[in-house]
Amino acid sequence: MNTFTIESWCKPPGAEKSMPMGLISFRGGEDYRLQMESLEERLAASDETQADISVSMSTLELKTPDECGELADAQFHVFVKKHDKRGHFFLKGHRKSDDALIYSNAVMVDELG
Repeated sequence: MNTFTIESWCKPPGAEKSMPMGLISFRGGEDYRLQMESLEERLAASDETQADISVSMSTLELKTPDECGELADAQFHVFVKKHDKRGHFFLKGHRKSDDALIYSNAVMVDELG
């Protein structure tokens, strides 16, 4: 899996809107790439449009913006746009310090390398 450095967002508990947080950088192992590609195929062939893949924090290379700190958990959220059957994913998790939802911009599954 390639390393992605993309924009991230933060939505604290009770907040109405997410706020930009800066760049987040992550890289998962080859097994995550294979899981995402398989999930993309399954979603494209079904009525489902989205699903999550649990991520072990010990197998994820992750650098968050300074104001974020550590994440308590992480998942890859995979979704397929039905009009073109192309899969996208983003990283999401919760900040350890206050349980705020943290997530990245979406990336196409095709870009996993």
